[in-house]
Amino acid sequence: MSQSSDLIQSAQRTIRLELEAVEGLLAHIDADFVRACEMILASKGRVVVVGMGKSGHVGNKIAATLASTGTTAFFVHPAEASHGDMGMITKEDVILALSNSGTTNEIVTLLPLIKRLGIQMISLTGNPESTLAKAADVNLNVHVTHEACPLNLAPTSSTTAALVMGDALAVALLEARGFTAEDFAFSHPGGALGRRLLLKVENVMHSGAELPSVPRGTLLRDALMEMTRKGLGMTAILETDGRLAGIFTDGDLRRTLDRTIDIHTATIDAVMTPHGKTARAEMLAAEALKIMEDHRIGALIVVDNDDRPIGALNLGDLLRAGVM
Repeated sequence: MSQSSDLIQSAQRTIRLELEAVEGLLAHIDADFVRACEMILASKGRVVVVGMGKSGHVGNKIAATLASTGTTAFFVHPAEASHGDMGMITKEDVILALSNSGTTNEIVTLLPLIKRLGIQMISLTGNPESTLAKAADVNLNVHVTHEACPLNLAPTSSTTAALVMGDALAVALLEARGFTAEDFAFSHPGGALGRRLLLKVENVMHSGAELPSVPRGTLLRDALMEMTRKGLGMTAILETDGRLAGIFTDGDLRRTLDRTIDIHTATIDAVMTPHGKTARAEMLAAEALKIMEDHRIGALIVVDNDDRPIGALNLGDLLRAGVM
């Protein structure tokens, strides 16, 4: 019991210290933060993030967050930069250098070359009087009083503060650029949001020979054969001019059987749902899903501007596409 209590107290102490570190950042969101944002917004290049050790891991995450929220960015290991990777950085770029001490040797070694090339630099340090902070065009102060580590040695509170400052920078830039949910989706095409905001009905619908359709007057049994051949659990019914007359689905079949209609002699006209809900090819797949959900239906016919069927889709198609 005593050990359990000690473990809980240790964890709570860590969280409290890191909360204090993050709260302390509020005082450092000042004119220098504004200048850093303006520098990046005015740049014609990329944000190149550098950092060693734990600061490097945080830098990698900051670069990824910037890149996914509208600010082109990537991470360069400072030690590798001294051995050729400096060639990846151009004069139009902005360097974001992370070092809690502000004296990390691998980054300080790069300073003369950065200055010679005239590359703008933002430092993110815990010591505004350090070599790196003074060499930078702008310094973002992420000083913390204590690390959460009881020895005050392992980077804990300091890396959390750096990470949060990076998030603050990314979000401020996102809002300044007017970055939208659709822009975010283009950076995340494989994610759920990307599929919801980018995938259109035309990307998932069945068209051409895969589209089940029969003309008005078709016997119900023949319409059922068409549904079986196409395997979508539905068929479109067409007017003589090719426009949509109605839709017949598996659900309609179940309701038809309840009416004791002779499926061998009845025509599709007597049992179809007249016209029915439709979708457009250019519509977002997520919009088609909402139509299905709102009207509690499992399939949609896709029509063109003349109300002629050009495709069909069902809930299974949207499920396989990852829209739901």
